Amino acid sequence: MSEGVLRQISRSDGGLPKRAVAGPVMVGREGVEGDRHRNRRVHGGPDKAVLMIAGEFVDGLAARGFPVCAGALGENFTVSGLDPHMWREGQRYRVGSDVVIELTTLREPCLNLDVYGPAIKEELWEKRCRKGDVESPKWALGGFYARVIREGIVVEGAAVVLESEAC
Repeated sequence: MSEGVLRQISRSDGGLPKRAVAGPVMVGREGVEGDRHRNRRVHGGPDKAVLMIAGEFVDGLAARGFPVCAGALGENFTVSGLDPHMWREGQRYRVGSDVVIELTTLREPCLNLDVYGPAIKEELWEKRCRKGDVESPKWALGGFYARVIREGIVVEGAAVVLESEAC
């Protein structure tokens, strides 16, 4: 099984960046407690309750001069140690001892990211790569939305464990 670490939990009152949550926080069917979305047609709801992104990708963007840090791209869960190229719709991850999320859809860059300049959207989505025999978008580098299968409390530093593959 694949295992990573929940590096940061983030939320906002709507918009970017999302800020780190200090201490334990409840994750329910609608996502991280206290997290808000400005445009509910595009963000949030039960199938987009949580946005997970690889911390190594955020670090790489920062190293290339983008003014980003954990939470800046709108993610709720910044994780380390999991390869986002392996993330697929339908996979279930246990976060800490309580929470289980199921990946639902790749995140599509939205207008909110324009604050970081137009080039960031290319980094998140538009470039293509080959994975096996299939040409596809940069798998999950811009993040993956998830629904909450089992609610509970999460804390920074919790294990993030792949529990089941997509059917």
